[in-house]
Amino acid sequence: MKICVATILSIALLLGNSVKLRASVTGPVPSDGDGPASQVCQQCCQGPAAIPGIPGLPGPVGPMGPYGLPGSKGDAGQKGYIGPMGERGAPGNTGSKGDDGIGLPGKIGPRGLPGFVGGTGETGVKGQKGEPGETPDESKQRVAFTVLRTSHSDTSTSQDTRLPFQQAETLLPGTSFDLETGTFTCSVPGTYVFTFSVLKYTNSGSLTINLVKDNYKAITTHGEPNQRGQLSGSAVLVLQQGDTVYLTMHGRAYSGTTYHYTSFSGFLLFSE
Repeated sequence: MKICVATILSIALLLGNSVKLRASVTGPVPSDGDGPASQVCQQCCQGPAAIPGIPGLPGPVGPMGPYGLPGSKGDAGQKGYIGPMGERGAPGNTGSKGDDGIGLPGKIGPRGLPGFVGGTGETGVKGQKGEPGETPDESKQRVAFTVLRTSHSDTSTSQDTRLPFQQAETLLPGTSFDLETGTFTCSVPGTYVFTFSVLKYTNSGSLTINLVKDNYKAITTHGEPNQRGQLSGSAVLVLQQGDTVYLTMHGRAYSGTTYHYTSFSGFLLFSE
């Protein structure tokens, strides 16, 4: 509706201007004087005031103007101050007493002296305990033996017959050797060296000699029936206390009362 009214006003304005233009063209020529022609022209050519035209559209935004100068810095305000400390308040009321707590048990006191034993007679004062005895140093103990056969011969048909001996050539104190069974029993644990030598005659069949540690054949030597000579061997064995070492034979072993052809030796190399 606003657009229609504006359009009508614009048309009316254009028509008014057109009438003025026509009157100026068709009207009488004005005179230079003050005659009737001049007055008539002024009355007929001047029409009523026209309606104002529609306002024009706003123009484009102009460029931004320059920034203004910064203003002067204001005066700094006064710094506040800490007020004085207030007075200390009055002490509070004393609280009520708490319940009695259960404390931890105290340490056990030292043991008291033993009392006197009653009786008819007087009890003597017990003597002080003696110093412990010294343990024997096994590293300083010496163990060694050499045993000999003095009988001419012994014969065995079993593989496990122990070779006996009749004479101890060397037997250090602390060395345990049973001549009847030819068995050495270890009393000091350690490493030992054992050697043996047994004579075999030619026409006596074969002969087998074993160096045995606790039923374990560590060394075995063998001689054929037509062979004569010494069957010998040696071994280094580690023994614990109670271990046994001995010789077994299968066949016939020789020796003599003057010349000891059969012997068995052993000694402690070093203890544990």
